[in-house]
Amino acid sequence: MSFRLRVIALSAAVCFALPAAADQDPVVRAPAGTMRGVSEGAVNVFKGLPYAQPPVDVARWKPPVEMPTWNGVRDATKFGAACIQPKARSGSIYAWDLGEVSEDCLFLNVWAKQGVSNAPVMVWIHGGALTTGSGSEPMYDGTKLAERGVVVVSINYRLGVLGYLAHPLLSAESNGNISGNYGLLDQIEALRWVKRNIAAFGGDPSNVTIAGESAGGLSVMYLMASPPARGLFHKAIAQSAYMISTPELKQSRFGEQAAEAIGARVVTALGAKDLPSLRSIEPQKLMEVAARVGYFPLGTIDGRVLPRQLVDVFDRGEQASVPIIAGFNSGEIRSLRFLAPPVPRNGKAYQLQIRDRYADLADDFLRLYPSAKLEESILATTRDALYGWTAERLVRKQTALGQPAFLYLFDHGYPAAQKAGLHAFHAAELPYVFGTAARTPPLWPKVPSTPVETKLSDAMLDYWASFIRTTEPRAEGHTPWPAYGSTRAYMTFGGEPKAATHLMPGMYELNEQVVCRRRASGAQAWNWNVGVLSPTLPPAAESCR
Repeated sequence: MSFRLRVIALSAAVCFALPAAADQDPVVRAPAGTMRGVSEGAVNVFKGLPYAQPPVDVARWKPPVEMPTWNGVRDATKFGAACIQPKARSGSIYAWDLGEVSEDCLFLNVWAKQGVSNAPVMVWIHGGALTTGSGSEPMYDGTKLAERGVVVVSINYRLGVLGYLAHPLLSAESNGNISGNYGLLDQIEALRWVKRNIAAFGGDPSNVTIAGESAGGLSVMYLMASPPARGLFHKAIAQSAYMISTPELKQSRFGEQAAEAIGARVVTALGAKDLPSLRSIEPQKLMEVAARVGYFPLGTIDGRVLPRQLVDVFDRGEQASVPIIAGFNSGEIRSLRFLAPPVPRNGKAYQLQIRDRYADLADDFLRLYPSAKLEESILATTRDALYGWTAERLVRKQTALGQPAFLYLFDHGYPAAQKAGLHAFHAAELPYVFGTAARTPPLWPKVPSTPVETKLSDAMLDYWASFIRTTEPRAEGHTPWPAYGSTRAYMTFGGEPKAATHLMPGMYELNEQVVCRRRASGAQAWNWNVGVLSPTLPPAAESCR
């Protein structure tokens, strides 16, 4: 055997998790380098692994660069810093102690059951409106999924103005004359790291599921639409995703400024004259000033990373052709009331406003969202326009590509949530999906430790793990989860899982018609400007009939 072949053989032999003695921490030798994690029961955990070079100084607002192989044995027993972000709103049920926060934050974490090989992989993308959050939040602990044979990876990615700023100067210095989408490019780089390294942890790089909730679900859709991400994942899970209109790089469309113009407004407020001065500004100040001028991070339609609006990508069948789970929660807006329109003074005023705004669609709207249940109708309007329509649209479009697609509604309540008026609130499914009811944020309505809650969580863990493993969501002792298919099937997670068909009849059709008209006009966004906040809808276009 030649020297080169001996080196290749040796490299292949050591690219796995070395067995740990009872009193030793697990060690993995991977292409990225050697790392020492920690054993937690039957699961090995590796924390704070850098998947890209720090995006600091001259690397701020540039695409991520692959991390070179490190020397020695890296300590992987502590989480890396969370990405720079605004301080949490006082009283938020989603707030937790982030620990260290830094611009040097491109880290990921891995949970793997001891002894697994060729195991399915889930890459978790946290939520937080592309503004807050971290892959190391305790509620995202991957232990329970890892115990079911899934290798779990959670990631950080650049947030807010540091992750999504577009600007003419940034475009001019790039190879493709584009800017923005840095946080999305981070996610793609993390997937590349997984492809190169996950076999060393016992994972199968040819069986990777991307998954996320809220802004993580939005990110899942961005990745499905992004050509540079193609082939890096094989299934998708989008929890409470929202397929809203997105700023385009250089032109104003759908009632939104061009992304570069939005960025120019932020940079003017910062008083920066050029890129060196902009890159020298303290990162927390960037966040504060951006928030003050109303900057809201979203992806940018740049023709390359995101080639066109998400609705157009999915209509044209240009998205990744992969199986999907998509769903939403019945009480999404109960914990996000700032997204809902103000409640009109009475039912008559409500009806007048809806008829003024929705014209020939007003009767359909009022059947779904009647004035007799005014507050509930206001909450349901925004829920469905953002989350319900998106979930059903995703499963419809993947079904049209011939892929298995599974729709769900999370409709579970428990005493603390009910008492707070938060039945099935936004993200309420997360502690059930991860089995982390004891690890929720301090102000989160506490999930009781009862057989009912444990049974529901175990079922959801089993369904998710089964889909990640085989594309068929199954849970022992529970009803099979039928694919959406021609029967429009879905699963409700209430007291226990139940299968049904035709979720909220008319909901999808109404919202699809509204979005179609707004797209055809080219002058209206489709996001939370719904119900009594809606502009007058354009008349039906020929393409929307």
